[in-house]
Amino acid sequence: MATLPNPLPHLAADPTGSALGLALPAGRLIDATDEGPWHEPLLWHADAPSAPGDWTTHHSAGRPVGLLPVVIEVGGGQGGPQDWELIPADTSYPGDHDPEEVLTGFWEEYAAQDETWPGLAPAAMGTDARRADDLAAQLADSLLSPGSSFKEPRLALVPARRSADIPAAIGWSGPVNYESDTARLCAVLRSWEDRFGIRVLALTFNQLVLSVAAPPATLAEAEATAAEHFAFCPDNITQGAHPTLRAYAEHELLAKQTWSFWWD
Repeated sequence: MATLPNPLPHLAADPTGSALGLALPAGRLIDATDEGPWHEPLLWHADAPSAPGDWTTHHSAGRPVGLLPVVIEVGGGQGGPQDWELIPADTSYPGDHDPEEVLTGFWEEYAAQDETWPGLAPAAMGTDARRADDLAAQLADSLLSPGSSFKEPRLALVPARRSADIPAAIGWSGPVNYESDTARLCAVLRSWEDRFGIRVLALTFNQLVLSVAAPPATLAEAEATAAEHFAFCPDNITQGAHPTLRAYAEHELLAKQTWSFWWD
């Protein structure tokens, strides 16, 4: 993947990141991949649980040096990111892919033969970067708090300029049984970032959670977006609680500020 300079190697000699303007707690650098250690760290994550406000603090300090926050699960059945078999060597650059071409290809492969790709859903009204960042921080605080759906959530920092690029930046292998080049999916995330104000909120071994600042506001808009979700992650519908696009749109997308994807 084509990337900007990675600031994470500085943390090996400066664990708090003070030279970068950071004030990090005790944590660890992750360079483990499916083929052994990567030539540079792919992410940093805190060793201990985070406090409310830590996402905002690290987002504000990290963004100017090219680091963005994401919540990761370190206590799931598949362990933390050192056990996820990351595949950065197989990951291209999100900007090299057209999101509609990616989704069209998936739709043609997985949708019924008589179903025509409907095209991209229209952009939601009122998408604003500040609002998107504020919502992500609010939801991250909730996810990092005791009693959340994550067993052992930790705050991580990833070398990326866009939140949508975070999965590709670490070579995330969660969708590997569906798509081995996560950058192709990140091209879609970039489009959702522009149209719906998404931020990559959290990652587990095979789950992706997004915050959505400008979700579909009508059922028609939600149904159009549901088609994209089906192409992006068919398991959400075929193995989910709402097996039709209309039901999925109504219950999972309409005015919902989080989107979650899981690949078998």
